[in-house]
Amino acid sequence: GRSRIATAWRRWRLRWVRATQPVLGPFRARWRRSLMVRTMTITGLVTGFVILIAGVFILSSISDDLYSSRRDQALQDSARATLAAQHDLDASDASDRGSLSTLAASVRRTVQDTSSSQMVYLRRQSGQTSFSEAPPPSFTNRMLVEAVSPELAREVSTATEPQHWQPVTFVAEDGTTAPGIVVASSLNFPAGAGTYDLFIGYKLSDTQDTLSFVQRTLLITAAAMMAVTGILVWISSRVVFRPIRAAADTRRKLAAGETDARMPVQNDEHFDVLSEGFNDMADTLQARIQELDDLSEMQQRFVSDVSHELRTPLTTIRLASEVLQGQQGGLAPGQQRAVEVLGTQVDRFEALLGDLLEISRYDAGRVTLETEPTNLVSLAHEVVDQLQPLSAGVIEVRPLGGYSPVDVDARRIRRIVSNLVGNAIEHGEGRTIVVSIDSNASAVAISVRDWGIGMTANDVDHVFDRFWRADPSRKRTLGGTGLGLAIAQEDAAVHGGTVEAWSRPGEGSNFRLTLPRSEGITTFMSPLPLIPDDVVVEGGDPQATGGWLRRPFRRTRREKRR
Repeated sequence: GRSRIATAWRRWRLRWVRATQPVLGPFRARWRRSLMVRTMTITGLVTGFVILIAGVFILSSISDDLYSSRRDQALQDSARATLAAQHDLDASDASDRGSLSTLAASVRRTVQDTSSSQMVYLRRQSGQTSFSEAPPPSFTNRMLVEAVSPELAREVSTATEPQHWQPVTFVAEDGTTAPGIVVASSLNFPAGAGTYDLFIGYKLSDTQDTLSFVQRTLLITAAAMMAVTGILVWISSRVVFRPIRAAADTRRKLAAGETDARMPVQNDEHFDVLSEGFNDMADTLQARIQELDDLSEMQQRFVSDVSHELRTPLTTIRLASEVLQGQQGGLAPGQQRAVEVLGTQVDRFEALLGDLLEISRYDAGRVTLETEPTNLVSLAHEVVDQLQPLSAGVIEVRPLGGYSPVDVDARRIRRIVSNLVGNAIEHGEGRTIVVSIDSNASAVAISVRDWGIGMTANDVDHVFDRFWRADPSRKRTLGGTGLGLAIAQEDAAVHGGTVEAWSRPGEGSNFRLTLPRSEGITTFMSPLPLIPDDVVVEGGDPQATGGWLRRPFRRTRREKRR
């Protein structure tokens, strides 16, 4: 019972929403976003409702007053005409059919002359004994005869009141209609002719015209009031929300990097307090941002200078190491091992300096791309061929697509793939590593899948942090610096792409690089899944994300060279 009703209600509501979406969709979106639209709409609806209630009340009062006044006038007029007619009847000594018919015509003329209406209908009441001399019914207008209802005739013949009335609609021969009132009373004819019903009709066309005029006047007045109210509400809303718009504009300018943007004074004690507080906050933010910029610049300069300065002693140490390696034959076994360790650490130190210099370039925004048409399938094969000797397992390349050349900086993309494959070798536990390449109309992607120890969700959140390692105690095969994935993320971002990671303890990891096909593409769908197909997705998996990707915002200087 209830479940069926609820299901039917949800289906009907869903169909209604879909049907009205093209028309009401933009308004709903505007309604949700704009407080000014909500305020104006609610004020307009409330004002319109009040005007509607007031208009209906005024129109109803005027209509009732006009109708009551016209009805009372008709009753007074009919009573006067009835008394005049009865006076003529009482003064007459007509006794035969001819004189009675003449008397009936005289009575009809008297009613017409005495009253303001020319619609008169005179007929003998039903239920009386037959009288051959009684005059036949007479009338001046057939509309009145057709308008008299049996209920009105019955009330006249049975009730004790001198007058009865009934609202009617008069229908002319051409089909036009007019509202009116029929007033009924009784006349006693002489010479045993009996009692006759006198019906007098009053048209209310003039009252209807007056009421129509009042209706038009009220409608015009209501429309004018709604227009004036709408203009006043719009002006008031503009004035009231102007400080809010000023704060929003200032916020946008600050977010866009205009640190000197400030909220103007609004000449209102409350909003001026808001402006002063907002501007104080902006001053504080500007000072802090300037401090951070200075600190960041000093840090970048320090890293760059230190990296450059360390190259000279590093070169000297490398030369000494090479000299010692050339004389290993005459050294003791322990000394030979020390020379080997020295050469390995010099290589690692040199790689660390190179990574630090690259990071400092990204931090300073001085990155230059040397793009060229590159086949990513061939690039992936080259990287795998170089790193295969270092892996205890097989590194398999699966090119599902991506054969069309893409304009990228081949050196940086090769470095990304090398870092991802090297990371898989380090943590793959000697098992198979799969490198997949695929593409679609908007993007090309490379994924590196291993079945190693995997990482927790918390580790995945930090895997692209600088100098972060999931397990620092593990023995390293490639001797990385801890900056490889951070540089890979920067290399992808400067191309407008993304590097993402999925991992689960005991089930391995999957890293995916996605690049847009051209500079003008701002959103794109990765052709490869982030979560491998052989993994069962859990409902609460925080990494179970996918869908459309958006180009990252980068404040770097990009120059393309062919």
